[in-house]
Amino acid sequence: MSKINLSFFHPIADIQENVIFASNGNVVLAYEIHLPEIYSLCEKDFEDLHSAWFQALKSLPTGCVVHKQDIYLQKEYSSANLPNRTFLEKATYEHFKGREYMDHRSYVFFLLTRNKALNNPKFVNPFRKIQKGLPKELDENLKRFQGVVNDSVSFLNNSRKLELLPMKAEEVLTLTNGYFNGFNECFDTNILLKKTNIGIGDNHFDILAVNSELCFGESVQSSKTNDRFTSDDFVFHQGFIDGLGLTLNENHIVNQIIYLDDKQKWRKLLDKKVEELNKSSNFGSQNKVVLQKIKHILDRVNEDDTARIIRGQLNVIYWDKDPHKLSLIGSRIKTEFKELDIIPYYPKGEERKNYFLNSYCCFSSNFSNEDLYVTDLKHSLCLLINNSNYKSDAKGIIFNDREHNIPVLKDVWDEKKKRIKARNFAIFAPTGEGKSFLANNILRQYFESGVRLVIIDLGGSYTKFAKLYPQRYTILRYENGKNLGINPFYISRPEDLTAERLEDLSVFLFELLATGMEVTKVQAVSIKKILRSYYLEEKENYSLESFYAFIDNNRENLLEELKIHPDYFNINNFLHIMSEYVGEGIYSFLFEVGEDQTYKIEDKRLIVFELDEVKDNKEILSVMLKLIKSAIQRTIWKNRAEKGIILFDEFAKQLKFENVLESVEFYYQAIRKQNGAIGIILQSINQLPNNSTSASILENTQVIYSLHNEKGYEELRRRLNLSAHDLNQLKSIKNNFTGERRYTEMFIKIGRESNVFRLEVPKEVYAAYLTDGVENDAIMKLYEEHGEMEKAILEFTSQNK
Repeated sequence: MSKINLSFFHPIADIQENVIFASNGNVVLAYEIHLPEIYSLCEKDFEDLHSAWFQALKSLPTGCVVHKQDIYLQKEYSSANLPNRTFLEKATYEHFKGREYMDHRSYVFFLLTRNKALNNPKFVNPFRKIQKGLPKELDENLKRFQGVVNDSVSFLNNSRKLELLPMKAEEVLTLTNGYFNGFNECFDTNILLKKTNIGIGDNHFDILAVNSELCFGESVQSSKTNDRFTSDDFVFHQGFIDGLGLTLNENHIVNQIIYLDDKQKWRKLLDKKVEELNKSSNFGSQNKVVLQKIKHILDRVNEDDTARIIRGQLNVIYWDKDPHKLSLIGSRIKTEFKELDIIPYYPKGEERKNYFLNSYCCFSSNFSNEDLYVTDLKHSLCLLINNSNYKSDAKGIIFNDREHNIPVLKDVWDEKKKRIKARNFAIFAPTGEGKSFLANNILRQYFESGVRLVIIDLGGSYTKFAKLYPQRYTILRYENGKNLGINPFYISRPEDLTAERLEDLSVFLFELLATGMEVTKVQAVSIKKILRSYYLEEKENYSLESFYAFIDNNRENLLEELKIHPDYFNINNFLHIMSEYVGEGIYSFLFEVGEDQTYKIEDKRLIVFELDEVKDNKEILSVMLKLIKSAIQRTIWKNRAEKGIILFDEFAKQLKFENVLESVEFYYQAIRKQNGAIGIILQSINQLPNNSTSASILENTQVIYSLHNEKGYEELRRRLNLSAHDLNQLKSIKNNFTGERRYTEMFIKIGRESNVFRLEVPKEVYAAYLTDGVENDAIMKLYEEHGEMEKAILEFTSQNK
């Protein structure tokens, strides 16, 4: 048994930015890689990544070593990035705190080696320091190497799927200390190199490697079928060796080491080896196998002018506190290799120590020819891991990843517009799949982060959620034959009559007229002149009825006094159509003069308009929407710097009516001027009429949520121009409503990025989002009893553990 103390044999002489000057004479350029999210890539994406890596590495100089290292550590989720202020935030914070998951870090190192021939003996002492000629700064040779590597890194970064970031000195040292300290935390220790395994502190290590052409089966490829999600009607892909990545769920490191060799030199050596094997192939079947493999490599090299001969090694280092568990982990890794038709090599004793030490970035040029397979670069790049954990944004809405159900923050507002130009969203799902539950989750988090909400609801889905925030919400319900108390003509003082106010009122009136024709400039100017005259002459009690009477009383000379040509404004048409909304008109109750109630919503952050009783009357509904829009414009959108969201829930029936659809389209157009977003919830995209108005709405909707739909997703794919992989992701959605971790899966597409996420919530949040059923009734009964929604939910959850 031998022992290594890193404090006496430190492998690094100096670090300058991301350039490591190793004690053995190597110079290493270190980068951390930000990889795409697991499950977000399709077959073509894997091919594109393979091609990008090949184009980036093929021109690197002979003697360069490329070492890609993927480190997977079992961790406990800390909840540190989650908000922890409100009742529901605290419940979420505690629910996920301490949950186990796999942390993944990916690195790539480019080595300029002291021994450019890379012809090492079997065992090299990696800690042997070079006394003379140790580089301490970038000479011309190193600067040229750095330039070539920078070009390769830039090419990979331009692929848009990868981001390589130069490592900082402290990051390199943290990685080095972690590696040689056996990833033990809270204490430093020595490396004990035993014959049975490698012991570092509490952890015991072992290794499996692919180090010879004989390890490989028939072929390798950039991706393979993901059996976990693939079904009869769709194919889901994963990287060729992804089974050794996140899904292994054990502490481990995947090392892919590539020696870029001289093509002609190795072609001659391979020719010579073929000649020797031809002479001895009759003396054993093993020789025949090796001969065929080498011939295959040579054929590939000779046929492809772009081929680049490399020597390489793939190894998996794994560890556990229990040495007996190592064999079980090793068996799992061997099973993964077997599925790839690869037979790994199991180094023992001195070789195990050699493989472990030389899998550190500064030492990875130390492997001998016996420890490396010979192939071309394209073949070896199929063995890269090209995806990682779900990515959390700095802020956003909390969903859950598909692998460990840990929280993932997704910035679906995208203030800097990096991913989307319009933050409008749509939720699609049949009845019973959880549309309102999902909407509650999104809107509640927006609300608690300071966004003002206006919900136009037809089913009472947000009452319970709203009642958690006393003094900050208002619910305005329509009752048959009554108005909402919104008077669009109301002003409290002359200064309120701004040009913008006149514009809004003119639009409101033309919408009521519903002429079906585009409003001309002369018509718009005419109505604004009449409105201005009305406010100058009338000093109080402003209303639609008062405005109607003003025009009726002055019909003989109004146009002439205001110098409006009769062709520009038809008074008789106006009075005839508007008669339905005043006096004895059938819809006059909508505009009855009373106290204007809009002041009630001015200081509210959550406004719910419940229009359940009006949902089947298209005329009343259309007018109600116009009144709501008027109220929103006069209050909520006064401050354009303030974030706001308008949600139309369960709007399927109304969208059949053209005037309603046009009213919604107005919101989509107007929201562009505001710091806001529009959301719609539908059972199916087919509930949106297939016309230009709907097309405009969908074009301005760049965040898509879809829950499970057993009828399929073909129409969704067609009308939203979803990719084949988007469709595969949709088809792979599966919910889990049993067991300890219950969740709903959903497809989320933000601009071009898409993946399937989960929604798992603590019992308190679940109770807050319930919209119907026995449980909901029980909570509402407790609310009536206590007068406090938080207290009601706590009592309900304590009774139903």
